[in-house]
Amino acid sequence: MSIIKDFLLQMTLMVLPIFIYFTIITERVKHDRNKTILMTVFWGISILLCMSFPLNFGHDSRLDIRIIPLLFGALYGGFGPGVFLAALIILYRLNFGGISIGFYNTVLVLAVTLPVILFYQKLFMHSRKYKRVLIAVFLSFYYCFVGLSLLGIIKGFSFDAIKVQVIHLIFVVGVTWFFVMLYETIREIQQLRLDIQNAEKLRVISELTSVFAHEIRNPMQVTRGFLQLLDDPDISESKKQYIKISIEELDRANDIINEFLSFGKPTVDNSTKINVGKQLEQVVNILENFALNYDVKIKKDIHDSCWIFANPQKLNQSLINILKNAVESMPNGGNVWVACMSTEDGFIKVMIKDEGIGMTRKQLDSLGSPFYSLKEKGTGLGMMVSYQIIHSFKGKIKVNSNQNIGTEFTILFPQLP
Repeated sequence: MSIIKDFLLQMTLMVLPIFIYFTIITERVKHDRNKTILMTVFWGISILLCMSFPLNFGHDSRLDIRIIPLLFGALYGGFGPGVFLAALIILYRLNFGGISIGFYNTVLVLAVTLPVILFYQKLFMHSRKYKRVLIAVFLSFYYCFVGLSLLGIIKGFSFDAIKVQVIHLIFVVGVTWFFVMLYETIREIQQLRLDIQNAEKLRVISELTSVFAHEIRNPMQVTRGFLQLLDDPDISESKKQYIKISIEELDRANDIINEFLSFGKPTVDNSTKINVGKQLEQVVNILENFALNYDVKIKKDIHDSCWIFANPQKLNQSLINILKNAVESMPNGGNVWVACMSTEDGFIKVMIKDEGIGMTRKQLDSLGSPFYSLKEKGTGLGMMVSYQIIHSFKGKIKVNSNQNIGTEFTILFPQLP
């Protein structure tokens, strides 16, 4: 009965960080880096508690599930958190038991298993839910198997010791499966809630545009018509300039309404199998003359067979907007790199990189929001539409930027089999 209590205690020490993260951290902390730091701290506390309250078998056997918080920290956090948590295990083990066979075994197990865990980290992050579960279960099995083998080599093999280690292996693998499924399910629910919130915002915009667009456009068209009639050859140059500016501003207002209406129009799904590389070539051809006006050169690295399922017109609209922004971010000229290729983990990767003015972290966080733009006369609606289009094709967008260095857009689409 005491063993069952110890097992349940170990599981409880794993549950707490997960629920604290999703109920407190994700709601109040916005930056991904700060989330990673806080989550690493929670996993570290979980490791210390698991090692402080182990399962005791006989005189020498002390087992715990420290591998699971280490695995979560390394797979979801990356290299830094993984190394930090491994160092924490070694230091705590040294302080707790001193230099001993158990300490040497801990160091050897981490030296053999941690590089493998970190090697699979990128594949894990780019995989879907059930593949993530399989990767995590495999890595937990690998960790326990290495620990069992090294302990047997150091201490010698015995039936009782092997039996205990096998029970521990089965328990750790089962608990890993359970917690990865739990973690991924909670993430899906949270993402679904965020999607519903965004959908509600878009619904409000759609209703507003549908109500006001027609009424606003009528007086605008009438005003534009009268301004054109006033544009007579006999009037002074200054008045001609005023009329020209008025017509340009009316046209700009009309463009803003069109961008609004892209939310209000019911979307028709005309998606088909397309080659993203060819679409990207078309976009580059469209904007090459525009780029020359800014003294910008567009350099291409486009591979064949980049097939996805999408609407070609909408995809072109989003790519044109992103590439146009890249060109406009370099008022003094420069280079823009565009690339399209398939990745080993089943995605089509589109990259657009510039040498422009770049963005701060705060500006990056606001990118894709309505009415947020770095342009003097921009509305931010174009980028918001682009984000919406890419997400509608189940694509993912990652943006890296540094001020006065440049910005890199990375778009990942699911590859067709």
